[in-house]
Amino acid sequence: MGPMSDILARVRQSGRVSAEDTQAVRRIVYPDMYVDKDEVEALFAIDETAHRRDPQWVSFFLEALSDFLVRQKNPIGYISEANARWLMKHIDRDGEVKTETELMLLVKILEEADHAPEPLFLFAMDQIRIAVLEGRGPLARDSRLEPGRVNAAEAALLRRVIYAYGSDGGAAITRAEAEILFDINDAVADADNDPDWTDLFAKALANFLMAASGYSAPSREVALARDEWLGSGSTDVAGFVGRMASSGFSGILNAYRQPSARQVMEKHNDRMAADIAASETVTRMEAEWLAARLRRDGELSESEKALLRFIKENSPDIHPALKPLIDAA
Repeated sequence: MGPMSDILARVRQSGRVSAEDTQAVRRIVYPDMYVDKDEVEALFAIDETAHRRDPQWVSFFLEALSDFLVRQKNPIGYISEANARWLMKHIDRDGEVKTETELMLLVKILEEADHAPEPLFLFAMDQIRIAVLEGRGPLARDSRLEPGRVNAAEAALLRRVIYAYGSDGGAAITRAEAEILFDINDAVADADNDPDWTDLFAKALANFLMAASGYSAPSREVALARDEWLGSGSTDVAGFVGRMASSGFSGILNAYRQPSARQVMEKHNDRMAADIAASETVTRMEAEWLAARLRRDGELSESEKALLRFIKENSPDIHPALKPLIDAA
């Protein structure tokens, strides 16, 4: 690693990567305006060695790795299957991301890429599941995030990841996403969750059910913007997510504010109206899958009741398998 070795040794001794260290690394990496693989390996080594990180380091680390993974590879903006596997191998330790900075990187590149493979996206979602269900990973190490409960920061981070995955064409919510959301919801059913979680769960699952009907479902941009959902400014982004913003992110909700939910609806309403109306019917296969998931723990949570009410209000044809559950909701 050459000069990088000296910086790594200094960080290992002090336990901290400082603003001065960051400037020294920047001078090594960016004279040619290109981040190569050896430099990336050194950046990972420094980040994983440090126990404390100056905000300048966090911002630089995200910038350099985003250049390497998203902007330097052809076609620009596309993360290949091979690069996704390479990244997951680097940042994974027993199924969880090693450092908070690496989790921030994972979310950032999903937002910046025009396309990313589904396994990378599901890996990001799974980090939130691990934090909530098992109390492990960088999210759980933040004392303001509570295992067994979805708070505003976790709900906001899930929104970011779910929304980012639709950036290459607004694909509807997938079965794999729906399963993770249900796993989280089952684990926090009796907790005092943030209201944003109930809204997120109900609308994301409703979008999945529409897509599974075999119709052209509304895009994430449209479906998740209903009732100004994505435009809400109520989310508390303190703690982990707040540090994301301070490290160079434009803000936890900026992805939703441009365009605003109202602008999205105005732009797409006419074109999507027919497809949305057709896709609101829940099919037998969907109904049976949903009924099985809802009955798994023997009772309906508030989020599951919200989903059933959403279906009742928006689906013109409710399958008999769901009617008892809707009545219970």
